[in-house]
Amino acid sequence: MDTLSYKTVSPSAHEVEHEWVLIDATGLHLGRLCSQVAKILRGKNKPSYTPYTECGDNVIIINADKVVLTGKKMTDHIYLNYTGYPGGQRELTPEVLMRKSFNKHLKPGMHPLFIRVMKGMLPKNRLGRRLIENMHVYNGPNHPHEAQNPKVLDINSMK
Repeated sequence: MDTLSYKTVSPSAHEVEHEWVLIDATGLHLGRLCSQVAKILRGKNKPSYTPYTECGDNVIIINADKVVLTGKKMTDHIYLNYTGYPGGQRELTPEVLMRKSFNKHLKPGMHPLFIRVMKGMLPKNRLGRRLIENMHVYNGPNHPHEAQNPKVLDINSMK
């Protein structure tokens, strides 16, 4: 066979089919769960992965309040924020971010702890900002995305 006739196929954004995936976070470690979710959001688990295209799936994470952090990370790990003003350095712990997730004024599906962790695992550009919108995290077992018929995915079975 003529090897010069092979073409590399890179799907464009409108050719990619996005699926909906449901993940139960009960008893899973936060960092290990988020690294697998980052692969799914990015589309690295598909054979048609293209680094500059949004080719990943939409991810729904339920039972986010039952996620596990090892050791004393829930109280001792510190996330730093800077407002841009003198004396504007803010310190947040995962415990504070977890409590913020129960506030009623937050947009449903936006979990501050998961967003903070996932932003570090996605590209720091326009694509990364679009990909983070495809993640929906809920504290309880209920979610409003039943109409999309998400397929249940077991993270422990993935490589």
